[in-house]
Amino acid sequence: MRVLCAFPEAMPSSNSRPPACLAPVALFLALLLHLSLSSQAGDRRPLPVDRAPGLKEKTLILLDVSTKNPVRTVNENFLSLQLDPSIIHDGWLDFLSSKRLVTLARGLSPAFLRFGGKRTDFLQFQNLRNPAKSRGGPGPDYYLKNYEDEPNNYRTMHGRAVNGSQLGKDYIQLKSLLQPIRIYSRASLYGPNIGRPRKNVIALLDGFMKVAGSTVDAVTWQHCYIDGRVVKVMDFLKTRLLDTLSDQIRKIQKVVNTYTPGKKIWLEGVVTTSAGGTNNLSDSYAAGFLWLNTLGMLANQGIDVVIRHSFFDHGYNHLVDQNFNPLPDYWLSLLYKRLIGPKVLAVHVAGLQRKPRPGRVIRDKLRIYAHCTNHHNHNYVRGSITLFIINLHRSRKKIKLAGTLRDKLVHQYLLQPYGQEGLKSKSVQLNGQPLTMVDDGTLPDLKPRPLRAGRTLVIPPVTMGFYVVKNVNALACRYR
Repeated sequence: MRVLCAFPEAMPSSNSRPPACLAPVALFLALLLHLSLSSQAGDRRPLPVDRAPGLKEKTLILLDVSTKNPVRTVNENFLSLQLDPSIIHDGWLDFLSSKRLVTLARGLSPAFLRFGGKRTDFLQFQNLRNPAKSRGGPGPDYYLKNYEDEPNNYRTMHGRAVNGSQLGKDYIQLKSLLQPIRIYSRASLYGPNIGRPRKNVIALLDGFMKVAGSTVDAVTWQHCYIDGRVVKVMDFLKTRLLDTLSDQIRKIQKVVNTYTPGKKIWLEGVVTTSAGGTNNLSDSYAAGFLWLNTLGMLANQGIDVVIRHSFFDHGYNHLVDQNFNPLPDYWLSLLYKRLIGPKVLAVHVAGLQRKPRPGRVIRDKLRIYAHCTNHHNHNYVRGSITLFIINLHRSRKKIKLAGTLRDKLVHQYLLQPYGQEGLKSKSVQLNGQPLTMVDDGTLPDLKPRPLRAGRTLVIPPVTMGFYVVKNVNALACRYR
């Protein structure tokens, strides 16, 4: 449609009538507006609207848990600890006399205690009463000393390499030397304690399992997430980093199940960053995202035990600092010990969004794990379920409990940084209250925040927490 109109060269005076051609122009504009509105009504895509800064699309997560049977059952001592030999070298062995440190250690029981680490490779054992030596040849101490930590790194540390087959033969020899000795006759043997499963390391593990897979009680390896020299605080929030562990688990399991299906696997040494950790980061609240995700992922994929390196005095990866003060990962571990049982449950999540995206569920930055509640915790009856949730989003997330969890009472244990340092803080608060020891012999009460039945769980941005769903009467959790 074309409208032609000739306008006068001069503007009309205020008391003059409007040109006659303006009437069809007005009619044309009204018609265009009508057509435009009709077209937009037929288009289901929303019009672009300026949003207030920081406003996000609302998302509701529906959460249910399978309660009939556990998908995995891990060791009662699943979360265990390691002490580094540096405590001997640095003169800290008398720490055992510290009432405060003993109290902190007792809080994380039951657990295995591994004595090992990098410096173990250079310790010299002196045992003049070793009966195995009198029979000729090297005794158990020789094998314990030479094959303690990450055999794949021997070339770097000792200038010589060892292959998996030879390592397996030495483990068999060690086992034969231990069995006749009364004190060691029932001792368990774990190995080969390899490092990150790259191609050459997998080859070493393959050779070892082929020769000595049935000799060891559990297969062990170590994991380090980040190079400590380049770490930044935001690295701890990267989902790709959190997921590197899952790929390593699959590689280890593939080799182990080839030779000894069902053999227990232990992660015998896990640290957030290498090179002893990074000051102000790997001992901060931010590092807890990696640690809690590690616990959830390992149990969910069937790893029997994880040993945290180190409980005390090793770089910045420890749970307790040199002044015997508990760090954020300690409080996280304490909550885990108090609330989480060994039975792992399957989680079912569905996202309801304003803008539906079929087949896509928000799981990458919102990580949810479920276990039977620890049956040693007498605050909860058997059949209760504990969720632990990591929210890496910069916005809060809302979770509605559904199915068997619907309309149940919930106890919230929300762990957040305390102080002005934010994610870099070395102090934490539980449900808004800072966590500190009452005295050298007393840990604080870990008081939950009760939530009314049916209430939506609101997970603040960049936080983590535990949620005990009471009285679910889950069949998987009623019996040990």
